[in-house]
Amino acid sequence: MELRHLHYFIAVAEELHFSRAAQRLCISQPPLSQQIRDLEDELGVKLFERTKRQVHLTEAGKVFLERSYGVLAQLEQAIIVTQQIGRGEVGRLAIGFVDSAMYTLLPEIVRVFREQFPAVELRLHELTTQQQIQALHHKQVDVGIVRSAIIEPGLSVECFLPESLVLALPETHPLSAQTQVSLSTLASELFILFPAKMGPVFYEQIINICQQAGFRPKVAQEAVQMQTIIGLVAAGLGIAFVPASLQNFHRSGVIYRPLQEQIPKIGLYLAWRQHDSSPVISAFLSLARKTTWRGVKS
Repeated sequence: MELRHLHYFIAVAEELHFSRAAQRLCISQPPLSQQIRDLEDELGVKLFERTKRQVHLTEAGKVFLERSYGVLAQLEQAIIVTQQIGRGEVGRLAIGFVDSAMYTLLPEIVRVFREQFPAVELRLHELTTQQQIQALHHKQVDVGIVRSAIIEPGLSVECFLPESLVLALPETHPLSAQTQVSLSTLASELFILFPAKMGPVFYEQIINICQQAGFRPKVAQEAVQMQTIIGLVAAGLGIAFVPASLQNFHRSGVIYRPLQEQIPKIGLYLAWRQHDSSPVISAFLSLARKTTWRGVKS
């Protein structure tokens, strides 16, 4: 039995007239009649009662018509779902992200993705860069949003949002009176840094910036979460270099100042498994790029 047999049968059952059904199917009547006889022979039952003037469905034909509608409806739904999966509109997506990403365009990207792909089950996991690398390798997350241009076998990495670094200071700090701060004035300051083992690239970038200014930072405290770093700054335990987007995190007792010197930008990077061809992942990456481009342009 082929799918066309169901279409032929349904056309005759709905028209109850072989000539009209043939016209509807754009075929001649004799082949249609033969196809219906072949179908009846295969099923071993009569589907139609035929007279010279009328065609009627048998009881078996009525049941077969109802089930044929169901088969075609299921097939149509299967086609729709398959096409949606192929376009990345259905499925699951686990996203890892560093906490500071929440102060950039990430909430907007997630909002737009939910609007455009409501059938995708979206899961967000706040993880450090190193944790995301492991989670990507173990397929615990599908896309990572990390703070450094990691070089890791099997992973693709792409910068999608470059950012400047700013200095977070206690509001009572003497340097808070300046509109811009020079690196040369920070040699004797105590710093709060992100741990090297949790984000080695970001950590080394901060160290290199200070060393190029002629000093190595004195570390008073380390903290994993950017909110914690800002909290420690507010407590007066030290100063910290943070992404410019952290200025969106308003904490009493803390002010932010740009640096006088031109220093390398940091960025947010998309990370994903190189050979993962999931349409859902591709859809998210594409949307993230477009949303970021619009955000930067505006």
